[in-house]
Amino acid sequence: MTEPAPRTDVANLPSPAEGILVTLFLTVRKIARSRDFYSRVLGGTVVLDENPCIVKLSNSWIIMNPGGPPTPDKPGISVVDYQPGDTTSIFLNLRVADIQSCYEDWKTKGAEFVTPPIDRGAEIRCYMRDPDGYLIEVGQSTGLLHGKLAEKRPEDLPG
Repeated sequence: MTEPAPRTDVANLPSPAEGILVTLFLTVRKIARSRDFYSRVLGGTVVLDENPCIVKLSNSWIIMNPGGPPTPDKPGISVVDYQPGDTTSIFLNLRVADIQSCYEDWKTKGAEFVTPPIDRGAEIRCYMRDPDGYLIEVGQSTGLLHGKLAEKRPEDLPG
């Protein structure tokens, strides 16, 4: 018995006709689990099942594959799993039209949020984690649309 060929949605592959197109690559531990999260929970479209997995999320793409050793095009560089914890240096930022609706919908589908949405003046936002622990900011611009910027925290000010 042969395995079915991976699904490929050629029309939605991230391949620009000209210029540049930005995608986000995530090193994941279990492709099926991450594919399910980004497609079922967040509503993305699976473009390629695996090797690598590609999910179109609105007007962007998430590319997912396990880590691995150096390759000829990146000699001496290993791709390793993210180690979740209380620090991060990069995160996915999703801007939504209705944060409360997204929060409620994604929570019922299994998304784990750090807090419920909090009004920060310029925006309403909250954070969640994907199955590998990557931090995802979910935000809705509110005051920002009317010229209200985020307030500076004392630690952000010079001196």
